[in-house]
Amino acid sequence: MGELHHECGVAAVYHLPNQDISPLAPSQGPEQASRLIPRLLLEIQNRGQLAAGMTSYNPNRKQIIDTHKEVGSVTEVFQLNKQGPFEALMQEYAGRAAIGHVRYATCGPEDRSYAQPFERHHIEKQKWFSFAFNGQLANYLDLREEILAQPNFHLARETDTEILMHHICQELAGDQRPSPEEMLGRLAQKFDGAYNIVYLNAVGEMIVARDPLGIRPLCYAIQGPLFAAASESVALDNLGFEKSNIKNLPPGHAIIIQNGKIRLVQFTETPRRAHCFFEWIYFANVASTLDDRSVYLSRKRLGEELARLEDPLTVEQRKNTIVVPVPDTAKAAADSMAFELKVPSLEGLIRNRYVGRTFIEGKGRADKARMKYTPLQEVLEGKRVLLVEDTIVRSTTMRALISQLRKRGLAKEVHVRVACPPILAPCFYGIDMSRVDELFATKFLRPGEPMTPEIEAAMAKELDADSLRYLPLASISRCVDIPRDALCQACLDTNYPTPAGQKLYQLALEEAASGRTGTGRTYDAVPLATAARM
Repeated sequence: MGELHHECGVAAVYHLPNQDISPLAPSQGPEQASRLIPRLLLEIQNRGQLAAGMTSYNPNRKQIIDTHKEVGSVTEVFQLNKQGPFEALMQEYAGRAAIGHVRYATCGPEDRSYAQPFERHHIEKQKWFSFAFNGQLANYLDLREEILAQPNFHLARETDTEILMHHICQELAGDQRPSPEEMLGRLAQKFDGAYNIVYLNAVGEMIVARDPLGIRPLCYAIQGPLFAAASESVALDNLGFEKSNIKNLPPGHAIIIQNGKIRLVQFTETPRRAHCFFEWIYFANVASTLDDRSVYLSRKRLGEELARLEDPLTVEQRKNTIVVPVPDTAKAAADSMAFELKVPSLEGLIRNRYVGRTFIEGKGRADKARMKYTPLQEVLEGKRVLLVEDTIVRSTTMRALISQLRKRGLAKEVHVRVACPPILAPCFYGIDMSRVDELFATKFLRPGEPMTPEIEAAMAKELDADSLRYLPLASISRCVDIPRDALCQACLDTNYPTPAGQKLYQLALEEAASGRTGTGRTYDAVPLATAARM
């Protein structure tokens, strides 16, 4: 897709004391468990390539908890391709426990100070902590306005991570000694949105918590004395945990490690679930299993649903038709669609995997799409191409791909098939689309309106495709095998699962209607409390 990014991913590891050495721990011993963090982060690098970092705990050094973070990929930040510098880093930050983070910025600049984890020093060990989080607080600006209304308070960054740190500090202020679950429970009353948290303090206490709606995935595993957690199961699987030991942290629950003991607690009520469907459609690694649903099998079913939308192929069409996935996340859907239609699924587009986040001169998304994908004329020439994509957000990449398939690939026809319904509304829970005016489908279709052949034909014409078909909304819950009311599909149906999300959507509609649009997020300029009065 190339137009949509997730905000981040989190990881944690803890080798419990006074127990046998885990065979999964580094050969250097339990005190080097922290060196597992780069491995975990590398497995969830798909969730953020802008910055990475970790905080480790070691009571035998002056910096009991210490943080290493930088702008760059996991490989760059931890120097994984340079043995000497990597070993030096691992020795400097060696510890029995550690947390880690990968970041893609939906808010805040590309600056080291925005990289996570965020560490807060304090002379009192209980109040010296570090944390990282995955998600986005939809009521961020209200929380920010509330803090800055106090004359002696100041915020140095434009990010909800600093807001979260401030509220944790408030919970620990003075002589307060809340239990981890009490602190999380009070935070849950203040926060609206998606927030998975990993937390570590200078006493050696760890918290791994998932928000009450379970918007973002969070998995954990315990095997012998070793505990680990990550945004996706593939990270734990590849670390060596047995599949039977890898579990999903329930929404509104936390794993708490205190005094060398692990416990699972519920810190707030969870009246409903709102798992982000995009995790299965696009964001997650295809090898992951999230909330007991396989990402690969979900995408395979999407392709089967796409195949059912096709008119029967004539003999001539069957001879000349090929299915081509947009690499890489559309491949599972494309392969299963082709299997159902009994036509070849071929890699007519090859992705340049080394473009990544490297700076290359270009005018915009279209230039980047041309650099990122190479059409194979030998595969495409003279063919009727069914081009399968995960979704269309802004359409810039899709337009560039269709153009390249025709001009460089010499495809005879290009028929776009989208393994997702039309995106009709912004996301306020951690995906970088927050304005109505940037969405392709909103120019042709309103939320709640039925898709018609005439609308799809108009969309196809706009893209210079021979035809275009989207999956219907009902396909998503069938393919993921989760009831519709337990999924967040707000970007498809505008049913936002939180009050702040609902208010932000109304603000987004007002912005689009008034022409107050730009390149920032919908709510960069107006707090919700103010927006509600507009």
